[in-house]
Amino acid sequence: MDRLRVGIIFGGCSEEHPISVKSAQEVAKNLDVEKYEPFYIGITKSGAWKLCDGPDAAWENGSCRPAVLSPDRSVHGLLVLEQHRYEMIRLDVVFPVLHGRLGEDGATQGLLELSGIPYVGCDVQSSALCMDKSLAYVVAGHAGIATPNYRTVTADEKVDPGSLTYPVFVKPARSGSSFGVSKVSRKEELPSALETARRYDSKVLIEDAVVGSEVGCAILGERFGLVAGEVDRISLSHGFFRIHQESAPETGSENSTAIVPADITTQARSLVQETAKAIYRALGCRGLARVDMFLTEDGTVVLNEVNTLPGLTSYSRYPRMMAAAGLPLPEVIDRIVSLTLHGKRR
Repeated sequence: MDRLRVGIIFGGCSEEHPISVKSAQEVAKNLDVEKYEPFYIGITKSGAWKLCDGPDAAWENGSCRPAVLSPDRSVHGLLVLEQHRYEMIRLDVVFPVLHGRLGEDGATQGLLELSGIPYVGCDVQSSALCMDKSLAYVVAGHAGIATPNYRTVTADEKVDPGSLTYPVFVKPARSGSSFGVSKVSRKEELPSALETARRYDSKVLIEDAVVGSEVGCAILGERFGLVAGEVDRISLSHGFFRIHQESAPETGSENSTAIVPADITTQARSLVQETAKAIYRALGCRGLARVDMFLTEDGTVVLNEVNTLPGLTSYSRYPRMMAAAGLPLPEVIDRIVSLTLHGKRR
């Protein structure tokens, strides 16, 4: 029986490039090579596409060949430059293991739609919607989901620091892994926080701080419904959750611990899982997503953000939550690939 040809795209131009490489490394470790024939497509930080041997830390220095994903459906895969001529490699499915801008925001998904190749994860619309936190809040709010109180700030807009009630969080509207996020406790800190956020996006959110526990839930779309992983809770010693920006996250975080299963009541756990499913459906997600929320003291679940291609690194939350629910990463990969090829990604 022929193996399925899987294109695994990783790297990318966003600030989350190193995280994507680590996620791809875990996918490579957990991919059943008796079932799948992987083709590793690395995107450099400058945007060059290369077919390489694998996503190891020094992948760009290995035996890479220039390659492009063709939007021509008759190719249905890759064009790889081989000694002044292009070789065509047909792909059965693509797994875009990309995080952040131009990878998780609908851009890559749009190219895949043009190519006609089935791909894992959310489609163009849900990827773009979830990437923009302010738009996600609007849609979720109309679906009856609680969201933080917030305001959006455009590139040149001035904000009166005295008009806010502190603390607030200032964050880029379209970025991930807490890049550009600041907790502002005094009005004197606001200008610097806005400047930091604007390094990552011209559109900025200022959110009232939500008092409560930070919880998350991994969701996996199936042909016959949604599967929720175990709920986790982020325990913080100080600051806010930003493990992907730390120097050695594989050995543990500097200020946070992810508790899986979360140390909350059974009733609260069920509420968080059902709310995560409702958010996933309202935003049109498909395949896999991690829904981050707050659980307040009065039992309200408040949306924080949705990651349409959550981190899959050795220390990431999504695989840990799924494993705690009895679904290790190899099985998660099998299920999302199978779901994609059935053409009914939910």
